[in-house]
Amino acid sequence: MSGTTESTAVRITGYGVLSAAGVGGKALYEAVRSGALPLGDDGAQALDGQPAPPGVRLLPVPDFEPREHLGRKGLRALSRTTTLGMVAAELALAGLPEPGRPGERADTGVVLGTSTGSARAFAEFFRESYVAERPYLVSPALFPGLLLNHGASQVAMRHSFTGLNASLAGGQISALSALRYARNALLTGRAARLLTGGVEELSAHTAWAWQRGGALGERPALGEGSAVFVMETADDGTGRAPGGSLAELAACEVAFTPLDEGPHAVAAALARCVEDALRAGGAEPGDIGVVSAGASSGPGWSAVEARGRRRALAGHEPEVLRVQDVLGETYSASGALQLAALLAHWEDGAPAAAGGAADWGLVTSVGHDGSVGAALLRRSSATG
Repeated sequence: MSGTTESTAVRITGYGVLSAAGVGGKALYEAVRSGALPLGDDGAQALDGQPAPPGVRLLPVPDFEPREHLGRKGLRALSRTTTLGMVAAELALAGLPEPGRPGERADTGVVLGTSTGSARAFAEFFRESYVAERPYLVSPALFPGLLLNHGASQVAMRHSFTGLNASLAGGQISALSALRYARNALLTGRAARLLTGGVEELSAHTAWAWQRGGALGERPALGEGSAVFVMETADDGTGRAPGGSLAELAACEVAFTPLDEGPHAVAAALARCVEDALRAGGAEPGDIGVVSAGASSGPGWSAVEARGRRRALAGHEPEVLRVQDVLGETYSASGALQLAALLAHWEDGAPAAAGGAADWGLVTSVGHDGSVGAALLRRSSATG
């Protein structure tokens, strides 16, 4: 084990998370550890009076009230996707000892992973264009909510961040793609601080689409949530001392394999991602103390992901956090929620093992379209 060098170090200095477990990393990790979720409304708030598809367990963020975090002003035209991302970003910034001075806002940006933005906003806008007396009578105030980058742009405008702003749509690996994009941007000097993560909303539209598509497996459960991380380089070039670090994102790799090459090819692609991440981060398979697992909820994909991990870790068997088993299918937010669970696991006081094992963690993901991704993390006690 050699570890990464300071020139390639990207630190996670804060995070905020919303999930079916509630608000915050502690609630998320407790749910993952125990397998139990707080009592909810079975998705009534998220579905907003629309019928629920039969046979699907709905796992929304319980008692989600954006105005408790964002105030009342300007929320009416915002989609659930946007407010989930904004609240997660608000929580991430609130946890920093120094959220940021005005002079740093030009070098601070936002990078979010999403699937389509808000599917509900998209569907309702176009429905209005058919049922309104005239198509052009649809409220123009609804149009910005259709755009893929609406959530990232709203976070930036709320805090006057004028740095890099990007939204990535990569299906199941959207959040890992955002982490990789942000890490590269920070290391190439395109930003000094980035709020990075993923978001996925629950709505009647998404619930019926998953149910009709038959992609939720034998125990169908559909969730939602958002996790946003404050990422900074170890030295941002401004002379500002780096804040406290929760973990270091040592490497992040993503790839794709056509499904017609078979599940073994997808597992092999994930194995290569993990191997590349270990090589880039300077870690060995035996260094990994914990894996935060994801995988699509579709039949067989968890086994594909496990096969890829076993191949890359050469028989080493670290602890596995099975996040999706508790939160349900959270699609484009899944990688971010997995990373939040890993950080919360370390914050909970998971003991470091002799020789550095358990100082390193992996986040792995496999999508039902053949996309794969892996992120390598090093806990703060090891990064100093």
